Amino acid sequence: MRLEHIGIAVKKKDEASDLFSKLLGQEAYKSEQVASEGVHTTFFGLQNAKLELLNSLSKDSAIEKFIGKRGEGIHHLAFAVDDIQTEIRRLKEEGFTFVNETPKDGADNKLICFLHPKSTNGVLVELCQDKK
Repeated sequence: MRLEHIGIAVKKKDEASDLFSKLLGQEAYKSEQVASEGVHTTFFGLQNAKLELLNSLSKDSAIEKFIGKRGEGIHHLAFAVDDIQTEIRRLKEEGFTFVNETPKDGADNKLICFLHPKSTNGVLVELCQDKK
């Protein structure tokens, strides 16, 4: 398992993208909508991981609710795994609970699932596997 990306919830995607472009000295390498999650994502590549900016597509999305409660900022940590099904089984046996136990399509050509923050010290954790 390795850190794949850090997800950051933002209100204004263009302003946030400009800010991180200046901060990192590079443009985003990818931007896309993930309808199933109700978000627009923008990715920046770093040497050992990525940053994912998450902007809500609707007033009832999880990102909109997150920003309403906590404001903009770090939303989740994502870890790359080779076999997401094996990791789900292993982590369930270790006592972790999931937001969704069935992997679904995510951004950046990944299969994803989330562990519930109640079982990870308040941190939303995403598992992601490259689609084959």
